[in-house]
Amino acid sequence: MKAIDGEIITLHRNAPCVAGAIRPDNLLSMNTTASGDTVRTVVSGTKLRSLIASVDDYLMNLAIAEDLCSYASD
Repeated sequence: MKAIDGEIITLHRNAPCVAGAIRPDNLLSMNTTASGDTVRTVVSGTKLRSLIASVDDYLMNLAIAEDLCSYASD
């Protein structure tokens, strides 16, 4: 089977907070880091459908983490 690898990079006012809030929800095939105002998540897998579902869940969790960190910093 072929490996599928990808990277999601997003900008945030409080990237360390967002990365910290989302990291516990990551699957074993995901790695999230923060640097400056950037959150970077590397995803990998072998099944496209599973990877798409994982990224979909990640993006929903990312939106919630952004809201949480935005409220916490105000």
